[in-house]
Amino acid sequence: MVKIKDIADKCNLSVATVSKALNGKSDLSRETIDFVLRVAKEMGYIPNASARLLKTNRSYSIGVLFVDTTASGLEHEYFSSILNSIKTAAEDLGFDITFISHNAGKTKLTYYEHAKFRCCDGVIIASVDFKDPEVEALVESDIPTVTIDYDFDNQSSVDSDNIAGLRDIINYLVKNGHKKIAFIHGEMTSVTQKRLSSFYRECEARGLNVPEEYIKEGLYHVPQVSGIATRELLELKDRPTCIIYPDDYSLLGGITEIEKHGLHVPEDISVVGYDGIRLSRLMRPVFTTYVQNTAEIGKAAVSKLVEIIENPKIALPERKIIEGHLQEGNTVKKIN
Repeated sequence: MVKIKDIADKCNLSVATVSKALNGKSDLSRETIDFVLRVAKEMGYIPNASARLLKTNRSYSIGVLFVDTTASGLEHEYFSSILNSIKTAAEDLGFDITFISHNAGKTKLTYYEHAKFRCCDGVIIASVDFKDPEVEALVESDIPTVTIDYDFDNQSSVDSDNIAGLRDIINYLVKNGHKKIAFIHGEMTSVTQKRLSSFYRECEARGLNVPEEYIKEGLYHVPQVSGIATRELLELKDRPTCIIYPDDYSLLGGITEIEKHGLHVPEDISVVGYDGIRLSRLMRPVFTTYVQNTAEIGKAAVSKLVEIIENPKIALPERKIIEGHLQEGNTVKKIN
């Protein structure tokens, strides 16, 4: 393994000078720093993480707290896309990522203890029960955090624009002549509350009546539950002309139930999804869905967290809203 002394001998410089160059110390000339870095790269030098931690008091490691209650884990495209964006953005800034959990071998730890155990400089909280006391303790701790799609007081967050998402969907449906619109939403989270409020507000602004039976509670990313809710909507005497689903996987469950009733999308009933996963463009018909900008969500979360880590005295709490866009697709019938 190449050591700093080996690089010093090769460069004919002192160990102290090489160490400064590798750590980017400003009291050296740019020419000297570039020369040392080039030689170190040619020799295959890899910095020792433990030594760097002692010198800089930073591990250059970002923790990611991701708890998926649906058990689809990293196979779920929406979350995997955000996590991949976090990984790419972190690596571009010289940071690694590690997942935070309750486990360190056989030892059970709190989220805060695990983040400390892994020497994380900061943590991105991407998917979890945000009202869990352990999550709140982590957010209020000395470890910098950025949350995704949840806002704590005086803390930084990155949110997908769920209010604009429902606004754009309702605008599009009304433009195509739909007045009887049902909404199967996910479990009651802050995201769901924003979507529901936006749904009701946009419908009211356009004079649309929304019967109570048109609103059904489902579960995010569980097609079977949305299938049952779809069945209930189809059995109504005055059924809707369009159903909005909480996500694209749930939309699949709805389409399956619609086909069981001998109906076709969009000829007999229109449907709209949410997320805009790649599958939504591969299916036939192509889904009408609201595409969330997962790449920008992950990138913005990393950028804000690194800002807090590197400039703790001047970094201000900030809520960043990331807009998506409507994929019009072929699952909404024009009925006007």
